[in-house]
Amino acid sequence: VQAARAFAPRETVDSFAAVERWAAPRLAHLEHEEVWLLCLDGRNALKTALRVARGGAHGCALTPKDLLSPALREAASAVVLVHNHPSGDPTPSAEDVQMTRAVSAACEVVGVPLLDHVVVARGGAASVFEGSEPSPVPSE
Repeated sequence: VQAARAFAPRETVDSFAAVERWAAPRLAHLEHEEVWLLCLDGRNALKTALRVARGGAHGCALTPKDLLSPALREAASAVVLVHNHPSGDPTPSAEDVQMTRAVSAACEVVGVPLLDHVVVARGGAASVFEGSEPSPVPSE
């Protein structure tokens, strides 16, 4: 059984939509904030997903080191940062943008690129990198 899992195809996380598909069902409904680090291999397949912070209803405190340490430990080729907004509004805050810039700069130094930072919420999802309007929650 374990050998079969070792050869099972990994989920590819190669777009904003793929990150949203991974994150929304796990994080959008939470009443507290969580920050996750998606560690990817050289083909953007998900190696590991790690919760790196859990906060309250209004935020989490973390530093670039809190993200880089696990990324390096997991031998990630690239990373994606994802977190939720319990408020229901996925619009990135000024703090989200500032933290993303700091993390991206630190990632460049160690050669593990930050591909995106996605915010999910009940009201949809938004990319900090794209600076886009939040995408609506897909209807089922």
